[in-house]
Amino acid sequence: MKVKVFDESHESDLEKSVNDFIQGKDIIDIKFQVSVSIFSEEQVYCFSAMILYR
Repeated sequence: MKVKVFDESHESDLEKSVNDFIQGKDIIDIKFQVSVSIFSEEQVYCFSAMILYR
């Protein structure tokens, strides 16, 4: 089993990265997480995914 982790600042970027990566791979599981923080007066989002595959 192998693990690949993605971290993007936009949902659509994470979606594209994950979809590109999983092409032709035997996927075991995908875990998603979203975190939010405040920097100055701006909300900063972090979209991440961990893919378990063979």
